[in-house]
Amino acid sequence: MPSLNELVRHHTNLDSADVEWIHLLVSEWQLLSDLSFADLVLWVPTRDGSRYVSLAQMRPNTGPTSYQDDMVGHLVPRGRRPMLDVALDEGRIVREGDPEWREDVPVRVESIPVRREGRVLGVIARNTNLLTVRTPSRLELTYLQSASDLAQMIAAGTFPFPGEQVDMDASPRAGDGLIRLDADGVVTYASPNALSAYHRLGLATDMVGLHLGKTTAELAPPSRGPVDEALVKLASGWAPRQTEVESGDGVVQLRAIPLKPKGVHIGSLVLLRDVTELRRRERELMTKDATIREIHHRVKNNLQTVAALLRLQSRRMENDAARCALDEAVRRVGSIAIVHETLSQNLDEHVAFDEIADRVLAMVMELSQDGLVTARRSGSFGILSADVATPLAMVLTEVLQNALEHAYGPKAGGAVVVSAVRARVPDSAAGWPSGWGNGASRGDEQLLITITDDGRGLPEGFDPQKAGNLGLQIVRTLVVGELGGSFDMVAAGPAGGTRVVLEIPVESNR
Repeated sequence: MPSLNELVRHHTNLDSADVEWIHLLVSEWQLLSDLSFADLVLWVPTRDGSRYVSLAQMRPNTGPTSYQDDMVGHLVPRGRRPMLDVALDEGRIVREGDPEWREDVPVRVESIPVRREGRVLGVIARNTNLLTVRTPSRLELTYLQSASDLAQMIAAGTFPFPGEQVDMDASPRAGDGLIRLDADGVVTYASPNALSAYHRLGLATDMVGLHLGKTTAELAPPSRGPVDEALVKLASGWAPRQTEVESGDGVVQLRAIPLKPKGVHIGSLVLLRDVTELRRRERELMTKDATIREIHHRVKNNLQTVAALLRLQSRRMENDAARCALDEAVRRVGSIAIVHETLSQNLDEHVAFDEIADRVLAMVMELSQDGLVTARRSGSFGILSADVATPLAMVLTEVLQNALEHAYGPKAGGAVVVSAVRARVPDSAAGWPSGWGNGASRGDEQLLITITDDGRGLPEGFDPQKAGNLGLQIVRTLVVGELGGSFDMVAAGPAGGTRVVLEIPVESNR
């Protein structure tokens, strides 16, 4: 199905400001559809004026649909639907005509011109399924009257409200709760859901006859200080605004829509939703997130304390081998602390690993005497979960430390490059690194890491899968056992050097 912008570009002469107005209308017209119990279809004349193109369609949440099929993108010749022609040419709402029959269903059709700055951009066809028509209740009569007022405002170009930023996914809808106010802000009707929401705030009486702004302000807790005049004005419906009111155990979201069908303020619609449970869950999640971040922060502090104690002990050691062993332990503890420090600053258990990798590189490179060996990162690790980030930081520390200790002799310089490639395993391995995707299903996401040095290379007969030093044992255990990946060490090329290859399965980026 083509998008609204594509249809406008291919079929109409609407400029960017007109298109923005139509987008604003389409973002708001679910309210008109629900209040009307009707389908809405937006028709706009084509570039040559001989046809209409349907740019958008909306079905009601409050009643049966009149269209089983999608109408977006349909083209209709001018003259086939006379009510569209009259509404476009005369700029007025057209309700004349008998119901149409569609698949044995009677449908009442009305046409509402869409006006912007004195120009009629198109026409909304409002289609009401009459098959279930019955004597309307007070709620339905209020809905229909409010829909009529909004339709007149659309025809006059005063609705939607320019500059009003509303998150329609989070904004209250007609079925959540509706209050109708008169011009003085006094409640003339409140739906059962609206009444229940205000009872949740602490109101003990009926709402009809109450001034909504003053009543809402009185329900606000006294600990918040003086009565907020902005809240009184919003709840009185004088301006298009949205806010939340919290009192006792209740939280209610309010959205005010002033009604000016003939340019004169006759009252307002206030849509409201009880969001008490939603806000309670959000607070619980915030508390949980804060607790997790605090735990990571304390773990980081404890690890840094351990590292400091090991460092003090190292300085007291007279045996060089013991001192080196303690220094290695300090770096291992430090790499884990870096991960927990990053996690303590995040809202979830995922981290951007590039920052961690860069800090690990800097920490290990402090071993390089006189800065003769440099290190850099290329590529991106992406977002990794804590379960992957912690052991991977340890692995990088061990591999880099191993390169510095064994690849270069005293006073020898060189460069170490850490490269990361993250992608889905292709259906065909042609053009990809050797061994890519071993043990993984095609389509799984893999992280391929290579650590390449230009040092003296591997000793003859060296087998990385059986080498017994502690660092390589740690790498094999973490990569194969904990991360479920693979590990290998190979010659970097004929000129020497070593390349460590790590392949790790990872979650897709969220």
